Amino acid sequence: MSEAFYLPAIFAGLMALAMLVYVVLDGFDLGVGILLPLAEDGEKDVMVGSIGPFWDANETWLVLGAGLLLVAFPVAHGIVFGALYLPVLAMLVGLILRGVAFDFRVKAQDPHKPWWNAAFAGGSLLAALAQGVMLGRFLTGFADGAVAWVFALVVGAGLALAYALLGASWLVMKTHGALQAKAIVWAEYALYGAGMAVLAVSVVTPLANPGIAAKWFALPQFLLLLPLPLGSLALFVLLWLSLPRLARRQAAGNDAFCWLPFAASVGIVLLSFWGLAYSVFPQMVIGRMTIWQAAADPEALWVILWGAVVVLPCIIGYTAFAYRVFWGKADKLSYQ
Repeated sequence: MSEAFYLPAIFAGLMALAMLVYVVLDGFDLGVGILLPLAEDGEKDVMVGSIGPFWDANETWLVLGAGLLLVAFPVAHGIVFGALYLPVLAMLVGLILRGVAFDFRVKAQDPHKPWWNAAFAGGSLLAALAQGVMLGRFLTGFADGAVAWVFALVVGAGLALAYALLGASWLVMKTHGALQAKAIVWAEYALYGAGMAVLAVSVVTPLANPGIAAKWFALPQFLLLLPLPLGSLALFVLLWLSLPRLARRQAAGNDAFCWLPFAASVGIVLLSFWGLAYSVFPQMVIGRMTIWQAAADPEALWVILWGAVVVLPCIIGYTAFAYRVFWGKADKLSYQ
């Protein structure tokens, strides 16, 4: 096996890992932002406080994934970001807006604070929708036409609902009292929305891309892929059954198993991502370019790989350290 074969595969795996971790980690804090308008004023501070130590570090994984695409797959980078110029711009506007609002809402005068709260929520929703549209455009191979764009918008709405489920589940785990009770209700509603979105995307994706349909329904691949939808369905059912029980226990002052909704939500994301990776591999631009066609020269990839060997453990280390230090229930964020 030559280095021209395995080095692009290694970098495709690293890029997929970065995107998966980003979707899980930044997904829940974007979800918290999306849910912000549903809370009372005092509860908003606790919600923001629950993601305060993590949200900016979570976005490091997005930078890592985009950076790996640029340096390891330069040919694909130009095609992908050229085709996704508008949704990428919308995502960056959303991320900048929520980043500015995060700091300004704490120091704002009372008449101005609702505006910064709205900016934080709007930026979170815009970033989530834009990321879903980017995924939808990628799955259609950046096809032209209204149908392809409608599919991308459906994926955008589905990803925003999945983020809302992650955010609500995070709040169930990280808060207590009235806010935790509300978060359980939000998770129940988001569960239905995310479930319908996953079903819709699962039905439409093979119709929108015949290549993916061939990988899904050919034997014996179909049997090997079957545990993924069945596992996702089992986790949805687990959430559907456990959330009402959590609500009853929470009303009685029992906080046991508050971590379960978040763990199940992350499991759904992992299984969905696994299915997506299986569907598109080894395509870097679906229908046009594989990872080997898009990769840089092996000499350049070796240099980049050594850099990744140094950088990736550092990112994993400080991410794990931050979550360990700030483990436990959250309180409202404030600056003294």
